[in-house]
Amino acid sequence: MLSSAVSKDHKFESRRSSHANPPATAPSSGVAIVDETLAQELHLQKLEDDAQRRTQWQIKGSSLSLNTHNRIRNIVEALQIKPNPQKPMIPLSIGDPTTFGNLKAADETMKAVLRSLESGKFNGYAHTQGHEASRQAVAQYSAHQRPGGTIDPSEVLLCSGCSSALEYCILALAERGQNILVPRPGFCLYHTLAEGLDIEVRYYELLPEKQWRADLRQLESLIDANTAALLINNPSNPCGSVYDEEHLLELIDICERHYLPIIADEIYEHFVFPGSRHVAVSSLTREVPVLSCGGLTKRFLVPGWRMGWIIVHDHHKRLGTALNGLKNMCGRILGTNTIIQGALPDILTKTPQSYFDSVIEVLHTNAQLAYKMLKAVPGLNPVMPNGAMYMMIGVCIERFLAFKDDTHFVQELVNEQSVFCLPGSCFSYPGYIRIVLTVPAAMLEEACVRIAEFCDTHYKKDNRTLIEDGLLEDGHIHY
Repeated sequence: MLSSAVSKDHKFESRRSSHANPPATAPSSGVAIVDETLAQELHLQKLEDDAQRRTQWQIKGSSLSLNTHNRIRNIVEALQIKPNPQKPMIPLSIGDPTTFGNLKAADETMKAVLRSLESGKFNGYAHTQGHEASRQAVAQYSAHQRPGGTIDPSEVLLCSGCSSALEYCILALAERGQNILVPRPGFCLYHTLAEGLDIEVRYYELLPEKQWRADLRQLESLIDANTAALLINNPSNPCGSVYDEEHLLELIDICERHYLPIIADEIYEHFVFPGSRHVAVSSLTREVPVLSCGGLTKRFLVPGWRMGWIIVHDHHKRLGTALNGLKNMCGRILGTNTIIQGALPDILTKTPQSYFDSVIEVLHTNAQLAYKMLKAVPGLNPVMPNGAMYMMIGVCIERFLAFKDDTHFVQELVNEQSVFCLPGSCFSYPGYIRIVLTVPAAMLEEACVRIAEFCDTHYKKDNRTLIEDGLLEDGHIHY
């Protein structure tokens, strides 16, 4: 259109010029030919403009918006649920630890926000990466991620929750036509954040029989020239696994040999049960760049405050322009909540360890309770977690003939027992269900009783299985 306009202006200018200084011998027929040609060109231009002008409402959603899907929402909304009115609903599906009211933010955390608000100092915009003092507080809080080294505030980027931190990392490292490696089962948001931009998600398998460690050979087979990053979620949602140093070094070795940066989703880094220890992947390597994503959400029990962060570990400056891109991403929404930023130094230093210990005790006790009760249920195979706040439970769906898959199993569990879990399909892992461990103990125990009753009703045992299990003697079933 620009070139057309320029051409048109040139012709008008030529015409004006020719009229201003007509040749002494120019025949009148020549002027008529010029006028006729110009008129035709103007008519054609008008037809072109009319063809491009809207004649009716034609609003369409963008490709990004139409290709963005939340798998959990899509699956749950498709369920045909009518909870049993005789039994109160027990939702074991919600990944919000504040839902039931038994787990609350610490008084020190709440007072820190009140002081920030009353100071009147944090009502305006901050630097897009966050206030200097806030980033300094996060750097000190996360010093364990870089033993023997110091995290500079410039290496900290504050974000609107950990989900925003993950989005910035994915979009800074990958683009259309590239791929990222994410775990299966894994948090469905990884797929949601990538697919709308035509970034391919390639799943590496986690092995339940090995406490959800990655299948290293299968993972490495996924890597090609277009692989942009490996995403590690440790501790894991939905598995509750906690990787030891040996396994993390195996993952680092793959990344080092293939020149892949790591996106580390470590939002549950402090949710680790007794007997296990979280090791930050960044603490084990100086060769592989690591973008560690964390936040207040889980440990401080304030998911609605939307305060997350990225810590850049790049000893050899290998991220290149991707680091610039990462910082540019922070400017998309002009920074995160400044009131919470102002409270960060006090939140991170004044919340007592006894508070954190009490939360872990609740989660660990609930995990032990659920595991013990569900392990005894025929047809179920729970995997004991070592951290986070979830448990994955295998369902031998072939022994429940009334149900076609894990989603159908979950639907009917709600309809009969008013217990709502998430099907493994929400995490790209059919044949399992996921429960949360943040509910009050009495409610969790009641849920497990109902799940056991549901399974007892629908579990199918043939004679051969009964004999093998030693339950069939003299033609009678003995429990």
